[in-house]
Amino acid sequence: MSENSLRIRNPILPGFNPDPSILRVGEDYYIATSTFEWYPGVQIHHSRDLTHWRLLARPLNRASQLNMLGDPDSCGIWAPCLTYDDGLFHLIYTDVKRYGRTSQPGSSGASLRDTHNYLVTAKDIDGPWSDPIYLNSSGFDPSLFHDDDGRKYLVNMLWDHRPGRNRFAGIVLQEYSAAERKLVGQRHLIFQGTAIGFTEGPHLYKRNGYYYLLTAEGGTGWGHAVTLARSRDLLGPYELHPDTYVLTARHRPDVELQRAGHADLVETPAGETYLVHLCGRPLRNRGRCTLGRETAIQPMVWSPDGWLRTSDGQGIPYSEVAAPSLPPHPFPAAPARENFDAPELPIDFQWLRSPWPEELFSLIERPGHLRLHGRETVGSQFRQSLVARRQQAHCYTAVTIVDFEPEHYQQAAGLICYYNGAKFHYLHVSYDEVVGKHLRAMSCLPDQAQSDAFTPCIPVPAGAVELRVDVDYERLRFAYRVKNGDWQWLPEQFDASVLSDEAAAPGTPNFTGAFVGMCCQDLAGTSHPADFDYFEYVEREFRAMVGE
Repeated sequence: MSENSLRIRNPILPGFNPDPSILRVGEDYYIATSTFEWYPGVQIHHSRDLTHWRLLARPLNRASQLNMLGDPDSCGIWAPCLTYDDGLFHLIYTDVKRYGRTSQPGSSGASLRDTHNYLVTAKDIDGPWSDPIYLNSSGFDPSLFHDDDGRKYLVNMLWDHRPGRNRFAGIVLQEYSAAERKLVGQRHLIFQGTAIGFTEGPHLYKRNGYYYLLTAEGGTGWGHAVTLARSRDLLGPYELHPDTYVLTARHRPDVELQRAGHADLVETPAGETYLVHLCGRPLRNRGRCTLGRETAIQPMVWSPDGWLRTSDGQGIPYSEVAAPSLPPHPFPAAPARENFDAPELPIDFQWLRSPWPEELFSLIERPGHLRLHGRETVGSQFRQSLVARRQQAHCYTAVTIVDFEPEHYQQAAGLICYYNGAKFHYLHVSYDEVVGKHLRAMSCLPDQAQSDAFTPCIPVPAGAVELRVDVDYERLRFAYRVKNGDWQWLPEQFDASVLSDEAAAPGTPNFTGAFVGMCCQDLAGTSHPADFDYFEYVEREFRAMVGE
């Protein structure tokens, strides 16, 4: 097979990996994506061929850079921008502290939002990264543009909280002084967007004497789109692309990749142009995106009129596209089972909000185990002992074993399928005065009149208990076993589709994706621990029946 016949299968970053910013330095390509309330902040993936990707680093990994205690669900780190100039990697990001009310244009009430924008730098992509430089709080989705005259500019969307106003008030630009480590001069409103509104996610480029402004519009749901405008002058006015939107699935419910928007551009050394963009893959039976907002890639061409278009001119996202003329560079597959033998958490796993993980878990207190210290309730916005990894396929099996002896009903630990504090399914071990040590599942259901549901208690003996979950699209089933016995399946079938952006009340923030992992609570405040010997995650084909 020749290199030119190779194909890229989308999404290139499956599972919760939204708002991609792409960068090429030499022969290496990097994509930074949003992590919201998950710690450490920002995911950076690496590739040599735009086809194969590996998770390389999470740069915001200490309290001096990022402390998200108290950040609401789906707040925290939004839309990073990764650039390179003067021998330094530059990473711009927003830490959202308050989401506020509905973001619909023309709403009668105020919509107060706290969005703080920062810059960190590093000589090497895997760090160490500097402490942050505060930039502004005028809106979110900040991006740094390095002009060819050496000057730098920050662009971000402008938030208008006033009643009756368009919340997404356009794109503003202000010069950044690297010497003074701050924004200087006046801010300028350079683009107010198109009729579909929700103008955000700006990136600036310079090509053949034009400044090109790429933005995301239409909201991050089904109406999402990529808009392009250009100007001879940095401050505008910017004229719209003749087709207005260079990529969207808003009028194409037939394509596999929906919610296409929030994009960024990269060129190969040979001059091939590719666009990475946010997308979602809805469940066929539910229309919900349990895998969250993912990252896909599309080949682009610059037309003779100087405008960017998809390679076939259709402006829609494809699930399979032509690869660039680069040598294939695959990476070794990640192990299915993590045995927690190293002193550091495996890179696929994250926790929530806290820059002090030693309060939540340890990999050295009991060697060969992940020890979770019982902390606050599932859904706490402060100290929650929950360690999990992304769901990255519609069908998977996850298994773990927990050694946990609860002393009373305020202590629990187990296996959790988690979206946020209002959406999860949790198979846990606890204690009851009547039943004793037992196993049961708790669900938090955002689309039901009664939001919480519990299965009956199942007595289990002292000692370790293996826990298992099988997910097949919208179907979720739990099982357990003790002492290497047969798997015992809970009779209930759970709705995995609630672990999605779409299963929520209108106007609430839901921007992440489904995770599967381990957690432990001690509501008495005594930090009673649970030890997990391994965690296994295997993606697979659909199974019509559990236990096959």
